[in-house]
Amino acid sequence: MNRREFTDVRAVIAIGLSGQFGLRGRLPWEGNRGREYVADVERFFELTRGHVLIMGHRTFTSLPDFAFKDRDIVEIHGSDTPEDVLARFPSRVVFIGGGPPVYAAYAPFIRHWDINRLPYDGEADRWFDPAWLVAGGHQVIATLS
Repeated sequence: MNRREFTDVRAVIAIGLSGQFGLRGRLPWEGNRGREYVADVERFFELTRGHVLIMGHRTFTSLPDFAFKDRDIVEIHGSDTPEDVLARFPSRVVFIGGGPPVYAAYAPFIRHWDINRLPYDGEADRWFDPAWLVAGGHQVIATLS
C-alpha cells in the first residue's frame, strides 16, 4: 500500500537522559513512582486512547488489562510487514510502540515522533536510535517533552 495513505502514523516513546528505553525486556525505570514517571505513563494512555496501538509481543504482554478497554491493541510478529499491518487501519491514528526492531521496521511510516525525556540516567540494554527519525525520507514532526 502506498505510504501516502498513512499520514497519521505516530510513535510515542519515553527515553532516559542518554536515550535509554529498555532493560531486560522492560522500561529501565519501570515501577518508579516519581512524579515524572507516573505522569509519563498517564500521558501515554491518554495519547493513545481511542486509537490503534501496534506493538511486538513483549510489549503486548506487559500491558495492564485496563489498556485494552480504550484502544485497539494489535500484537505484531516478525512475519508481519508494516505495509500489511498499516493497511488494516487506513483511516485511523496508529501509534507504534515496542522495542528497537519494531521502531526500526515502522520508522519509514512514522510522521510524528512524540519523545518524552525522563530524568533516568541508569543502566539500559536498549537505546533510541536517532536514525529512526529520518528513516522515511520525509519531513517528520518530533515533539520532545
